[in-house]
Amino acid sequence: MNSSLLTRRDVLRRSSAGFGWLAFASMAAESAARDAAGPLAVKSTHFPATAKRVIFLCMRGGPSQMETFDPKPELTARHGQAGRVAKTKLLGSRWKFSKHGQSGIDVVELMPEIARHADKLCVLRGMATDNENHPQALEQLHTGSFQFVRPSMGSWAVHGLGTENASLPGFISINPLTALGGIRYYSSAFLPAACSATMLGNISQPGAPLTLGDISNPRLTAAAQRGQLDLLQAMNRDLFAKTADPRVEGLIESYELAFRMQGELPRVMDLSGESKATLQLYGADKPATENFGRQCLLARRFAEAGVRFIEISHTEWDLHGSLFSGMTRNCAQIDKPIAGLLQDLDQRGLLSDTLVLWGGEFGRSPDDASLDGRGHNNKGYSMWMAGGGVKAGYIHGATDELGYAAVDGRVHIHDLHATMLHLLGLDHERLTYRHGGRDFRLTDVKGRVVKEILA
Repeated sequence: MNSSLLTRRDVLRRSSAGFGWLAFASMAAESAARDAAGPLAVKSTHFPATAKRVIFLCMRGGPSQMETFDPKPELTARHGQAGRVAKTKLLGSRWKFSKHGQSGIDVVELMPEIARHADKLCVLRGMATDNENHPQALEQLHTGSFQFVRPSMGSWAVHGLGTENASLPGFISINPLTALGGIRYYSSAFLPAACSATMLGNISQPGAPLTLGDISNPRLTAAAQRGQLDLLQAMNRDLFAKTADPRVEGLIESYELAFRMQGELPRVMDLSGESKATLQLYGADKPATENFGRQCLLARRFAEAGVRFIEISHTEWDLHGSLFSGMTRNCAQIDKPIAGLLQDLDQRGLLSDTLVLWGGEFGRSPDDASLDGRGHNNKGYSMWMAGGGVKAGYIHGATDELGYAAVDGRVHIHDLHATMLHLLGLDHERLTYRHGGRDFRLTDVKGRVVKEILA
């Protein structure tokens, strides 16, 4: 019999010992050591990295570039004239833009707190993607493809680098987009299962507490669970040795990670030790900003704890109507929390090696039939980065005078992914995984590193 197998008597004897959190910590360390050669183990970069981790602030629905970071005075001057699409009229922005910081980056008046950090931002005004439908564009944003199931960019980052904390997932999605095929946005697909996202909460229930189900066992002590797991894992390893089935390997990794997470994840998610000043910094003390503010604060705590890729979702940016009220509401909810995140990361020395990315699956059109909304626009829109080795206080690219399409410094989603991996020290052409007889990568056979934005 395999010496790693425990008898039922062993399990019961350990169960009676009354192990607590310290036992979890000790045995989690042993578990991490056993798992050191797995997919979450820290790996060498292809070349020196400027970013160790990513925080992606996903604005689901497509934020309007001409109401955020790409002012269009010509569009405003031609308000009401015929648009390019039949029965539409050009819609000028209702809000003013001002230049901020030494860099003079334009930020809409709806985001005064983010505007204070203009000199930290690298604004990409020439973004473009291939599809103007939400599910497909969101899938391409996350995985590089909308035609086939592919691993998420977070999964690729974990596959390429591993994680700095073996007791936490390498990829965490807070309030994920689970509708419209959203599970595929966070899947590891054919990569090892341990590279997929651990999902906390649900975007459809924004006010619900952010918890992970079944994180504790009310019936068994830590020692008893360890004994059960040792028995189960020994059988799983025997099965894997016979079949080489990657699903079994993924199951082994998932069980070990789940055990270790029981002690670590609740501690990192506990905000009770944060100061009043920190809660105020994120807007976590005010009803309008509390929900998103707490998510941003959690993102900082996960980044600090060694999680490789963290995503936060905010929704309702698909403003075909009620543009005025919708933009006012959305910006009020995210402005202070995001500004707080940038300031907090900077104060703690984390911003320099944390890549923060903000944006949605596409942008909005300059024309509209009702003059109170904007259609989809995948040909030219804005995103921004901060920290992690990108130029600070910098604008790259431009759309035409009305905002229909990128005309300079065009950055396709494949280019964005290639650049993100480059900042993490990974060559997007070398970061491959053989599946089904061919090598796959996040950028497929495309993508270029946007060297113009590298610091």
